[in-house]
Amino acid sequence: MTSTEPDHCDLLCLDLEKAERLRRERLDPAEAEARAAAAKALGDPTRLTLAKALADTDEACVCDLSWVMERAENLVSHHLRVLRQAGVVDSRRQGKMVLYTLTGRGRELVGAVLVTPVAAGR
Repeated sequence: MTSTEPDHCDLLCLDLEKAERLRRERLDPAEAEARAAAAKALGDPTRLTLAKALADTDEACVCDLSWVMERAENLVSHHLRVLRQAGVVDSRRQGKMVLYTLTGRGRELVGAVLVTPVAAGR
C-alpha cells in the first residue's frame, strides 16, 4: 500500500469467523495498559540505554549506572524509577546501595527493541 492509498476498506467484507476469534483472543485492557506503559518507558533513549546495560549484567547499582551513562545520579535514579514503575526493572536495597535488575518483561522488551539493527537517523 502506498502512502496515498486509503487505510480503510471501501466495502464491508467481515470475515466473521476470523474477527470473532481475534476478538476472543485480544489483550485484556488492563494487560494492554501495563504492556503499553512498559514499552513507553523504553521509548526514551536514556531509559533504553539503561535497560540495555542491565540486560548485559545480573544487577547494577545507581552509582555504576550513572558512570556508564555519564549522567548525574539523580537523573539516572529518575529514569530507573520510571522503568521500575513500568515493571521493566526491579530494585533492592543492600545497605546503602540500591541495586537494579531487569525483569523478565524488561528482557523481552529490550530484546524486541534491539533485535534488528537500525540505521542512524531513521
